[in-house]
Amino acid sequence: MTADLTALATSELLARAGEARDAAFGRRVTFSPKVFIPLTMLCRDRCGYCTFAQPPARLSSPYLELDDVLVLARRGAAAGCHEALFTLGEAPEERYPAARAWLDDRGYTSTTDYLVAACRAVLDDSGLLPHANPGALPKDELARLREVSPSQGMMVETLRADLLAHRGAPDKLPVRRLDTLEWAGELHIPYTTGILCGIGEEEADRVAAVEAIAAVHRRHGHVQEVIVQNFLPKPGTAMHGHPPCPPDDHLRAIALARLILPPDVHVQAPPNLADEVAPLLAAGVSDLGGVSPVTIDHVNPERPWPHLDALRDATAAVGRQLAPRLTAHPRFVDDPDTWIDPGLHFAVMDRADAEGLGRDDPGAAFPNKVGEVRNVGDGAEVLLVGRRSTAWYSGADVTPATLVPGPSAPIGGAVREVLDGVAAGEQVGHDEIVTLFSARGREVNAVAEVADALRAAAVGDVVTYVRNRNINYTNVCTFKCRFCGFSKGPRSLNLRGTPYLLTLDDIAGRVSEAWDLGATEVCLQGGIHPSFDGDYYIDVTRAVKEAAPDIHVHGFTALEVTEGAKRLGEPLAVYLQRLMVAGLRTLPGTAAEILDDDVRQILCPDKIDTEEWLDAHRTAHQVGLRSNITIMFGAVESPDSWARHIVATRDLQAETGGFTEFVPLPYVHMAAPLYLQQRSRRGPTFREVVLMHAVARIAYDGLVPNIQASWVKLGAGGVQQLLRSGVNDLGGTLMDESISRAAGASHGQGMDTDGFGAIVEPLGRTLEQRTTLYERVAPEPEPATG
Repeated sequence: MTADLTALATSELLARAGEARDAAFGRRVTFSPKVFIPLTMLCRDRCGYCTFAQPPARLSSPYLELDDVLVLARRGAAAGCHEALFTLGEAPEERYPAARAWLDDRGYTSTTDYLVAACRAVLDDSGLLPHANPGALPKDELARLREVSPSQGMMVETLRADLLAHRGAPDKLPVRRLDTLEWAGELHIPYTTGILCGIGEEEADRVAAVEAIAAVHRRHGHVQEVIVQNFLPKPGTAMHGHPPCPPDDHLRAIALARLILPPDVHVQAPPNLADEVAPLLAAGVSDLGGVSPVTIDHVNPERPWPHLDALRDATAAVGRQLAPRLTAHPRFVDDPDTWIDPGLHFAVMDRADAEGLGRDDPGAAFPNKVGEVRNVGDGAEVLLVGRRSTAWYSGADVTPATLVPGPSAPIGGAVREVLDGVAAGEQVGHDEIVTLFSARGREVNAVAEVADALRAAAVGDVVTYVRNRNINYTNVCTFKCRFCGFSKGPRSLNLRGTPYLLTLDDIAGRVSEAWDLGATEVCLQGGIHPSFDGDYYIDVTRAVKEAAPDIHVHGFTALEVTEGAKRLGEPLAVYLQRLMVAGLRTLPGTAAEILDDDVRQILCPDKIDTEEWLDAHRTAHQVGLRSNITIMFGAVESPDSWARHIVATRDLQAETGGFTEFVPLPYVHMAAPLYLQQRSRRGPTFREVVLMHAVARIAYDGLVPNIQASWVKLGAGGVQQLLRSGVNDLGGTLMDESISRAAGASHGQGMDTDGFGAIVEPLGRTLEQRTTLYERVAPEPEPATG
């Protein structure tokens, strides 16, 4: 087969490679935002093309001091990088006494020993993920590095042992390179390797090297990308007069690599070594490697990195979307038990998005460290300590980057196919929903535009809200939901706040106050207190209606009513009817979290499962109660789980018609136990937030007319973009919201009509007050706010 490929004309070869790349990776092109850390420029090898390696006399120090390493890492983290690329010469202490003395003076046994220490320091201090690129190593040293770097790399370059380029380079012997590659596979290390084109080898030699890499990968599955690098001569090297790799030879090598390698292996070409990106993409490249906004390419200092905006525009110009990744590619990130050392699981998760790629919100990204937790009324206020991230996350007082409106240039690929089907009136299924969640770059705005057109057709340009008050009657709970920073058991005094239980008089007083302030709804939610029987919720409902007979009671999750019925030994339908007699009118959709039981086992293993949640709402609808759909997203789940949730609730809506709205609730991580235990991500990215609302509008079209945005978790700046992405409702004024704040959110504690107006009016939309059931309320003067 390989002979058939090499016989192809270049145009046909590139066309086949492009098709193979699209089949494997679609229209997405990945890169790793990195900072380049040249730990040492000493090397025992003398390669004929290298300007990176220097003799001790040309260096102020044999190695970078650890403090200097951390300065570079902090700069990278502040610039939004995810990777710390450690590049270094091979075993310089074997050649240079100065290197040996430097290591001995500081207590390091070898360059690898110091590299391990530097990787660990960078992880702990900046949160950047080290990618160790130390060359050919023995198996035990690879194993040590695995504990501190989620990925490693080494170029095979060529299997030709007779090239002048490698004269005097014992570490470039092909058998040493292949042994290292094999050992990395045995150790389950996500690995980057590659070939160097134009150093005296022929096309058959390049093919032989790629075939050898493919064979090792088929045994172990560990090769994440193969770099196809073109040789460029450099002044001051032995090969300064050697011609550069011809562009056609380079493109053919890329295409051959794509067609020879297994489909799950990316083909990479460094963008700074090419005059244009488009030919690389046409030849089958799916990854552009590490690109630094902070440091030069120390291996090729004469070739500056392209600016990320220019790289993004260049990929978009050929119908492709650029996406940041981590040092390890998504298939490794999504299977950490196999591929990532346990000590690195959280470090990788903390920088990952729901697809296992790198978080793409711009700004500084440092590890979140929770310091003091203060009592604030019924909830808490969480103070973060250490270096502060400036990247957006749910609950933060940071305005997100503007994604909508965005560039509306034409897009292609799978996302376009799904949107074309929506335009033709087709309902999206599970797989199509997952595809829409994969949107990147200009695709995000395309999804938002379709969603907003559906919004306009369904409900027009009116934006609604309800005046309401949250009453969280207790924060004591017998259930152990691992995402919840609000509820507490008897031993949680030292964690945050004080456990409390409001009396019925307390609840009635808050209801009366809310009614006097113009509220039409009271929202009742709380922990499952060990002393509650099912009659407690009935007593609370009666107390509310006695305090304000005309107020709408929106209360009690599927967990609360299911537990209440269970504790009384009553059928759920009978119990719900008793609540209705007391005055209950609608159920909130909370306690849904993610309707995927594998995920629920992580988030809330002792809570009701998916079928119990669906059955509670089905029963509620059957007895005459309306309810809404919520989803909590951004903790541990994937787009596949989001699609399962949407399809399951859509099917129930088609059956009963009882849901009034869909309310996405981004996970607020800062003080959530799951995050403090280093077992979750730091909430969704803003791109994921936009897509959750937009994809929901598309998926629920014709069934659920209202899509709501949570200003409590997203802030005014975030909500304004969502109003262009299919959202038509802003939820409630939420006097005394405390659950989000207990998890660390900066927003909450009430919004008034003027605040909502400031969000809506710049968009030319009309703000109207509604009831819980979306009937309009005649406008009245805003009452005084206590």
